[in-house]
Amino acid sequence: MTAISNLHTLLASMEPVLNDGVFAFASLHPGYSIGLDDVVATIRESEGLSIVLPEARALALQLPVLFRCAWITLTVHSDLQAVGLTAAFARALGDAGISCNVVAGAYHDHIFVPVERAQDAMAALRQLQQSAG
Repeated sequence: MTAISNLHTLLASMEPVLNDGVFAFASLHPGYSIGLDDVVATIRESEGLSIVLPEARALALQLPVLFRCAWITLTVHSDLQAVGLTAAFARALGDAGISCNVVAGAYHDHIFVPVERAQDAMAALRQLQQSAG
C-alpha cells in the first residue's frame, strides 16, 4: 500500500467510514494507568494524558467525559506529509457547522465529531469526496 500525497487524489478517494459506537475524550492525571486495549488514541499534555476510548469504558472507569463523539476514519492511505487534506475536510465540516478533532495515524486520518452530528458529518465528507471526483 503506497501513501498518497496528491490532494486531489486524496479527496477523491478518502472514503469516510463511520466506526460503530460512541467514543469519549478524557484526561488522565499523572500516575493514572490504563490498558492500551481500552484506548483509541492518546496525546500527552502537561496536564495529563488525553485519551479517546469507547464511552462505555470511560464510564466504567469513572472517567469524566470531556467530549462525546463519533469516530470517522478516512480509509485512504494518506501520506503523513501530504498538504491540504486536513484543511479541506475541516473546512467542509466547519461550513456545515460541525466541530472536529483530528488524529493522524500512520495510514489514515481519524476525525472525531459530536455524536449527534455524525450523519451530517458523513454527508459533508461524502459531498467533498464527490466534488473532487
